[in-house]
Amino acid sequence: MRKQFLDVLQKEVARIDTAKTAKRTEKIIEGFTREISPKALIDGKEVRIFNSNDYLGLRFSPVLHEAEVAASEKYGTGPGAVRFISGTLRIHRDLEQSIAQFHKQDEAMVFSSAFAANLAVLFCMLKGQSKDSLVSDDVLVVSDALNHRSIIDGIRLAGLQSEQKQIFKHMDAQDLARVLKAHEGKFKRVVVVTDGVFSMLGEYQQLKRVRDVVDEFDKKYQEGVSLIVDDCHGVAACGETGRGTSELFDIVPDITVGTLGKGFGADGGYVVGNHTVINYLRESAATYIYSNSISPGTAGAARAAVELVDGPEGKRLLSNLSENIRLFKKEMKQAGFVFAADSSHPIQPILIGDAAKTKALTEGLFEEGILVTNINYPVVPPGRDEIRVQISAAHQTSDIEYFVGKATTVARKLGII
Repeated sequence: MRKQFLDVLQKEVARIDTAKTAKRTEKIIEGFTREISPKALIDGKEVRIFNSNDYLGLRFSPVLHEAEVAASEKYGTGPGAVRFISGTLRIHRDLEQSIAQFHKQDEAMVFSSAFAANLAVLFCMLKGQSKDSLVSDDVLVVSDALNHRSIIDGIRLAGLQSEQKQIFKHMDAQDLARVLKAHEGKFKRVVVVTDGVFSMLGEYQQLKRVRDVVDEFDKKYQEGVSLIVDDCHGVAACGETGRGTSELFDIVPDITVGTLGKGFGADGGYVVGNHTVINYLRESAATYIYSNSISPGTAGAARAAVELVDGPEGKRLLSNLSENIRLFKKEMKQAGFVFAADSSHPIQPILIGDAAKTKALTEGLFEEGILVTNINYPVVPPGRDEIRVQISAAHQTSDIEYFVGKATTVARKLGII
């Protein structure tokens, strides 16, 4: 690589550093302590964790650990190769069946990550896989304006023409209807795709309204209108039984993309849908066909997590999570903090509005033994800089009260409140 180009890259990194939006300087976690609630060990110091997607605290569950060890002892530490070459391990099929049953769907398939799942699903649903494919690319895709990067990249990978890619206003089902109305007669089919939970603000997509619009226009296109929901921040985090935003709004997406690496406390991504859709994806999804699956141990832990969430312990954890969220919001508002969104989700974004102050507050909290993450442009719009606090069922009341007290002290020193 030539020095001239390396100089350009070095200047770009310096520009990012100057803007206070660098992401490569994350803290190195050396381990955890778990006497009461989990704490991370960083540079030999214990810090309370308030930036984890482990919404139910399951990554420290002895039930998951035992299942992980048992699966590793039986199947080894890795999958060996991709599934169509070396065969599928029973633990992977057992996990897929548990996921399908949990979602009350026909079938599920596991990917190495939810990002890989979104890339595959969108590419496959928008474009045929070969010149012989019967799947037409005479398709319109309509995406919420604030969808996750994995959705954006999945649409880009499909290589559609610009007129085939439309955006509807954020969480605006009426605007979705406008887009579908405007394109009647122009395409054989439509794919509508949205996050279930928008992860920067903890906002819930109004899925009942979206589903109603999709159903309204379904017969107006030759091959119908399909709804894909990325519910990675919804499943095992919200809904009475942890089934995510589809449970909250009492709807069934045509395809749901989920993760095992957040509320379920393990790793990997998955897709659920009817048999025909999943069979097609198994034959077409490059990030499934040509990529190793999650390790057997991780699959064992994930299956144990799905079954745990689906039982009495899952309900207890979800109830505890809701109570922690309620307490956190109440005490932070009383202290004078402003939330970037009024959310009942475990993601509770504290609006700061200034990149430098957001970083200073993050660093100040770390000095007080609290681990949080500052979110800045381009992840959020300029002037919407936030600290994305994430509440867990594993937090004790004392953890939340400690956070509020220290955040108040540090924020006052910085002139934030």
